[in-house]
Amino acid sequence: MTEVTRTDDSFHVFDTTLRDGAQREGINLTVADKLAIARHLDEFGVGFIEGGWPGANPRDTEFFARAAVELELEHARLVAFGATRRAGGKASEDPQLAALVTSGAPVITLVAKAHDRHVELALRTTLDENLEMVRDSVEFLHSQGRRVFIDCEHFFDGYRANPEYAVSVVRTAHEAGADVVVLCDTNGGMLPGGVREIVADVLARTGARLGIHAQDDTGCAVANTLAAVDAGATHVQCTANGYGERVGNANLFPVVGALEIKYDRRVLPAGRLAEMTRISHAIAELVNLTPSTHQPYVGFSAFAHKAGLHASAIKVDPDLYQHIDPERVGNTMRMLVSDMAGRASVELKGKELGYDLSSDRDLAGRVVAKVKEQENLGYTYESADASFELLLRDEARGSRDRFYTLESWRTISEQGPKGFTGNEATVKLWAKGERRIATGEGNGPVNALDQALRAALEGIYPPLATFELVDYKVRILEGQHGTGSKTRVLIESTDGSVTWSTVGVADNVVAASWLALEDAYTYGLIRAGLEPTE
Repeated sequence: MTEVTRTDDSFHVFDTTLRDGAQREGINLTVADKLAIARHLDEFGVGFIEGGWPGANPRDTEFFARAAVELELEHARLVAFGATRRAGGKASEDPQLAALVTSGAPVITLVAKAHDRHVELALRTTLDENLEMVRDSVEFLHSQGRRVFIDCEHFFDGYRANPEYAVSVVRTAHEAGADVVVLCDTNGGMLPGGVREIVADVLARTGARLGIHAQDDTGCAVANTLAAVDAGATHVQCTANGYGERVGNANLFPVVGALEIKYDRRVLPAGRLAEMTRISHAIAELVNLTPSTHQPYVGFSAFAHKAGLHASAIKVDPDLYQHIDPERVGNTMRMLVSDMAGRASVELKGKELGYDLSSDRDLAGRVVAKVKEQENLGYTYESADASFELLLRDEARGSRDRFYTLESWRTISEQGPKGFTGNEATVKLWAKGERRIATGEGNGPVNALDQALRAALEGIYPPLATFELVDYKVRILEGQHGTGSKTRVLIESTDGSVTWSTVGVADNVVAASWLALEDAYTYGLIRAGLEPTE
C-alpha cells in the first residue's frame, strides 16, 4: 500500500462498511468485493477504512494479506478491528492482538466494554480488570508502532446506568495513548439531544479526543452523529448507504454531505464531493442491493419534483425547492410528469428532454391535458420518460410516429399432458409497404411477442438487433374487478449504450406489454436516427 496524499487529521471520516456494514442481512462480501469497495471509498476520500477482524475469520485475514499487495490507497488509512485482550491475560501474549499486528494495518480499532453490566455478565470479569484490559491492550499496540482507536461499546447505555464507570473507561483509554475514543450507541436507541449532552459532558471530564458510532434503530443515526459533532466529536464512523446490522448505521453520504455543505467543514479532498452519487451507486451494485431511490443527496429521486406548484417555482429559481444544487454531490434535478403536473412541469420536462415548449403555450397545454387523461386511465410517466417523449412528439406533430402498421398479434400458451410446454406468438404487420408475418417462441407470452416483433422488423430496421429488454415490471391497478383489473407494464430497454423506459396499460398483461413494447421499439428507432415511415 502506498500513501500519496492524506486529508487533514483534525477531523476523521471513518468508514466501516467492510466490517459493520457487511453485517447487514442480505450482504455477503467476497474478498474481491471488499477490495473493490475499499478502492471506491478511497477514491471518495474517506480518511479511514475499517477492513474487518483479521484472525477472527479466514476471509478478513485474507483481505488484509491481499490488501498489503493489491491496495494502493491514496487518501485512506487501512484499519484492522479487534478486541481488548482477554481477562486475566497479558496483551503481549494475546493471540488475537498478535493477529492485528500481523495484519500490517497501520491503525487498530479495539472494541472495549463501557457498560458495567456487560463487563460483569458478558466478559465475566471485574470492573477494575476491564480497565486494565483497556490500558494493557492500548499500550501494547502502541509499542508495536500502531495508532489505536478505542470503540466504547454500549457507551450511552452504560453512561445512563453508571456514568462514573463509563467515563472511567474513556479516561483510561485516553491516558494509555488511544488517539480517539469512540462513543458507541450500539443499540441505536439514542436521540440527538441526549447524544449532544453526554458527549459534551465526557469531553469536559476527560479531555479525550472523541468519536461517535451511531446505529439507526430510532432513525436518528445521522442526526445523532451530527449532534455529537456539535458537542465536540471530531471522528465520525459511518457506512456507505447506511448498511449495517438490524436497520443499519449512520449513512456516510448524508453525514459527509452535511459536514461539507452545511457545516462548511472540509472533510474530503477537493473535488471528491461531486463523486458522491456515483460512489454510492457503485457500492450498491457491488453488494448486490438496489440503490435507494429516496436516499438523501444521492438518491435518484433526491432532486425529483412532481407537484405543479414546485415546478412553477423551480422554473423561476431551482433553489426555491432544492436545499442545494444537486451537481455539488454528482446528482441531477429531474422533473416528474404526472396528473399533478402543470404547464411549468411540462415545460421543464420538455427542456430536460431537449424540447423548448416555452414559446408554444398551446402545445404545452395539450400535453398537460393528455398526460392527465392518460394517467386517469392508469398510465404513469414518472418512470417512463421514453413514453412521455413519444407523447410529446405526437402532440407536436399531430399524429403518432410509426415504423409499421399492425394488422394483428396473438399468443398461445401450451399445456401438454406432462405439463407446460411453451409460448408462441404470431405478429402480422405492414412496414414500408410490405406485409410481414413472423412467429416467435419464448419462455413467456411477452418474450414470445418480443421475439416475433423482432423477427418481423429486423430485416427492415437493422438497429433492432442491438435492442434488449433489461427490466420488466407488472402492476395490477386498483379496482373492483379481481383478475379483470387493469394492468400496467413498465419496460426498460437498452441499445447497449443508453437505457429507456416505456409504459403500457390494458385490460390484460399481454396487451399492456404489447403497448409498452411498441413504445420501446419506436423510441429506440428514433434514437437510432431513423424516420417514421407510416
